[in-house]
Amino acid sequence: MSSVAEKLQRKSQRQVAVKQVRLKLVYIDFWSAVKLSFLVAVSLGIVLVVATIFIWIVLNSTGIFGSLDNILKDILGDPEFSVAKQFSLGQVALFSFIVAILNIVVGTALGAIASMLYNFSVRLTGGLLVGFTNN
Repeated sequence: MSSVAEKLQRKSQRQVAVKQVRLKLVYIDFWSAVKLSFLVAVSLGIVLVVATIFIWIVLNSTGIFGSLDNILKDILGDPEFSVAKQFSLGQVALFSFIVAILNIVVGTALGAIASMLYNFSVRLTGGLLVGFTNN
């Protein structure tokens, strides 16, 4: 009797035929593209807000705002000027949140427009031909 290992060894010696499939992308569902672009834009918006807050905290803790205060006091001649007071964490976070909301709206609209343009261009070009193999 042969063992399982011998059977597997005999199977691995056979040539496996490579199957190729060629598919043509002729339609992108509008609502799927809108939902996907919305989710991507939301995730990028969250990254933007978190990165902005993190950068502000790093700049504040390393003392860069203090050095910038001294430089700007010399240039402007105003002893009361402070960068940290003008651009507080709350103001910076609110501004980045507003920019993130605008990016969500614009990103979703661009995803919808891109899917519509692709669907219209398919009528002229016939679609995108994609090949797949089972390697």
